[in-house]
Amino acid sequence: MSPRAWAVLVHETAREAGRAIAPPIRRAVAACVIENPFAGRYVEDLTPLIEAGAELGAALAARAIAALGIEGARVHSFGKAAIVGEAGELEHAAALLHPKMGAPVRAALGKGPALIPSAKKRGGPGAAIDIPLGHKDAAYVRSHFDAIEFRLPDAPARDEILLCLALTDGGRPLPRIGGLTVEGIIGEDGLR
Repeated sequence: MSPRAWAVLVHETAREAGRAIAPPIRRAVAACVIENPFAGRYVEDLTPLIEAGAELGAALAARAIAALGIEGARVHSFGKAAIVGEAGELEHAAALLHPKMGAPVRAALGKGPALIPSAKKRGGPGAAIDIPLGHKDAAYVRSHFDAIEFRLPDAPARDEILLCLALTDGGRPLPRIGGLTVEGIIGEDGLR
């Protein structure tokens, strides 16, 4: 599926609570807008969207990594989300996000056994979505429980889907609620 539009957002946090964050924490969202081939009708076989999830996942990962300006292996957190236009179903967003999108994202990062947090919703042009974030190697790293909001003013139209991938080079600024630390990650089971 050929996207109608691409977008990349980079959010850099240099200060938090009056304290300098050095180096600044960068979060990037790469997004694309595609036509929903099943808008306005029920279709049992969603294979075209499932396959598109793999292709678009690789392209979005490459754009987000480039925006962060680091190697994929240095990414800390990830998350994905989709907004389906009003003529589509939530299952159309799920078809893009779940069966095949994760593998090419993990390949671009060189690892990432943790579950990629995700969100989906129905909305129109300018609708915002909070993309949940979690550490790519260990879901129990509390310092990386986060989210980033994203929206595009002209998407999704009623027959489109806005697909997003968020990557970070760090966790929340000034974390102090305990739990597993980045230094303590084993990285084998996706949890610890």
